[in-house]
Amino acid sequence: MVSQGHFRSDVGGGWCAGGVVTSAAMAAACGWGLLSPLRGRLRLRPGGAGPRAPARANASASAAPLYDVVVSGGGMVGSAMAAALGHDIHFHDKKIALLEAGPRKEYDRLPDSYSNRVSSISPGSATLLSSFGAWDHVCSLRFKSFRRMQVWDACSEAMIIFEKDDLDDMGYIVENDVVMSALTKQLDAVADRVEVFYRSRAVGYTWPLPYHSCDTSPWVQIELADGRRLQTKLLIGADGHNSVVRKEAEIQNIEHRYDQSAVVATLHLSEATDNNVAWQRFLPTGPIALLPLSDTASSLVWSTSHEHASELLTMDEESFVDSINSAFWSNINHTDFIDTAGAVFRSAISLLRPSGTAVRQLPPSVAKVDPKSRAMFPLGMGHATEYVQHRVALIGDAAHRVHPLAGQGVNLGFGDVACLAHHLSAAAFNGKDLGSLKHLLKFETERQRHNVSLIAAIDALKRLYSTRLAPLVLLRTWGLQATNALPPLKEQIVAFASK
Repeated sequence: MVSQGHFRSDVGGGWCAGGVVTSAAMAAACGWGLLSPLRGRLRLRPGGAGPRAPARANASASAAPLYDVVVSGGGMVGSAMAAALGHDIHFHDKKIALLEAGPRKEYDRLPDSYSNRVSSISPGSATLLSSFGAWDHVCSLRFKSFRRMQVWDACSEAMIIFEKDDLDDMGYIVENDVVMSALTKQLDAVADRVEVFYRSRAVGYTWPLPYHSCDTSPWVQIELADGRRLQTKLLIGADGHNSVVRKEAEIQNIEHRYDQSAVVATLHLSEATDNNVAWQRFLPTGPIALLPLSDTASSLVWSTSHEHASELLTMDEESFVDSINSAFWSNINHTDFIDTAGAVFRSAISLLRPSGTAVRQLPPSVAKVDPKSRAMFPLGMGHATEYVQHRVALIGDAAHRVHPLAGQGVNLGFGDVACLAHHLSAAAFNGKDLGSLKHLLKFETERQRHNVSLIAAIDALKRLYSTRLAPLVLLRTWGLQATNALPPLKEQIVAFASK
């Protein structure tokens, strides 16, 4: 039975095990400086939105159906947002709409082959999905839990291992299609409250003024590609890192494109194992991760240079498998100086804390790759300077985008859903205007505090492990060894990443 209260790739939505090393302490130590431009532009204002074009009250607008909430974007995060509100007892008399450009996604029977688009679902995200019944559907379909994470450096012997003494699950690797199928079932269960517009795309928005006057509409007006019009008291943008809602609302987004692409694939292991470990190795060109799908299959997420990613995509199957095994096993990037210095430091730690180090495990060997499962996509970082405006809120990748090395992409989005649903539920219970900035700002403040520190730490890790300079390699070697020898610190890191 899966534990219900604990720790993407949401690489379409992102992963790898290294997310646990992105603690708040790391963010404070090295991440904030990297995002100082972002930090200075985070909105601290207490008031309303800036001026924008008013929506004139006319016959067309008044005839358009009015919804309490419209969620634009029906991916995992947007669908979870609509489902969470639809199942909320305080929204029993509300009308919700979900706009999804794609077709309906639901499985009566899963295909035998695994999808190459998977997400690492944290215990906190599993708890959210459990709150409205979706996690039960995931468990009835297909998932793989992991109870241990091993992260190590390709330039030294330094490693860090995370595991729980009580054998609770640390996280779950789930195909994105499985999550979507579960969410679709739960949306069907509240079809009387949540209307889903499949194959529907918003092409224009007209925004209300912060303060209503007699000749303007108080609601957001939405024009769909097929000519239909909707209006809503609150528009939630969950339409990805190229969010149209964010752009139309003129919310600034701070972006940085990494010099990397991620290669994903479904792999078959040389022999069956318990396969309950998430593996990640930091190579000089980027991190490579092996995530369990079953006792004999794993999912690959390999972040590397654009040129190397293209090569990995086009090379024959045997060469591709050899490259993966070499990436996990080869010590070609080691130097005698770093290995000696690391060994001395490790010996000193073992004398001070003889019980503080965990036993290294060897990663499994890969035998073959699923045909046609290889794919690649460019990587980047982004963050909206505002999550909310009058009658508008951003969640998921529309508000923030992270490197997949931490596997926190979809978990950050689900965290947004849990937080925003909480504040909207309270507003509905108290009879407040759902689109008011008073409670939307509380959501923004809470999520920015969590997200910015995590994004900064992930960005810092990416940069720290992208160099072969001996002083920095030695610094990160000692830091990883010291952290691995301090169980209380590791527990805090796991707790932060599991939210």
